[in-house]
Amino acid sequence: MAGQIPDLHAEVRTGTGKGAARQARRDGFVPGVVYGGDADPIAINIPFNVLFKKLKDGRFLSTLFNLKVEGQEDVRVICRNVQRHTVKDLPTHLDLLRLRRTSKINLFIPVEFVNEEEAPGIKKGGVLTVVRSEVELNVTAGDIPEKIVVDLAGKEVGDVLTISAVELPAGAKPTIDRDFVIANISAPSSLRSSDSDDDGEGDAAEGEEAAAEE
Repeated sequence: MAGQIPDLHAEVRTGTGKGAARQARRDGFVPGVVYGGDADPIAINIPFNVLFKKLKDGRFLSTLFNLKVEGQEDVRVICRNVQRHTVKDLPTHLDLLRLRRTSKINLFIPVEFVNEEEAPGIKKGGVLTVVRSEVELNVTAGDIPEKIVVDLAGKEVGDVLTISAVELPAGAKPTIDRDFVIANISAPSSLRSSDSDDDGEGDAAEGEEAAAEE
């Protein structure tokens, strides 16, 4: 099941149209609308500072929120559009889509690596290089996984871990239609350096032998 879904607090906006929206902005809010989910749209206001921080945190358009509006039942929403000021690039309006539990959405799910102590490659000094700390999956809104787990048991130096080797939660699938890399176990830098030094010495020796023959 999903981890805790972040709350997004809003209040009902009285009045509609450009005049009410401009007043909301003057009062320090960003106007918006909540639609979909077999219910009537409602006009809302979200505190500017709250929205601005969430936008700076990133992934706002692919994060599922629990919308809390006083006097109404909580509802799961995802942002479908954020309008911005053409010059200042600050948010001026947003559209939130209500989701049913059966709705399919794309979300970034964190990756957790387990059993490092059972990976021979890491015991030998290999380094786990994480290519993707999170993976975008198409999931059901009512059954969002908290994380996907990558098992490192038995992995050796040089092993590459791709999405096809990971057991995904039921009903979830990657949004990228190819077998992409999540992580790999690379040789320790000291070993790579010694290998390259050996190669150089071998080349030099071969060059000296060739010169002697000439």
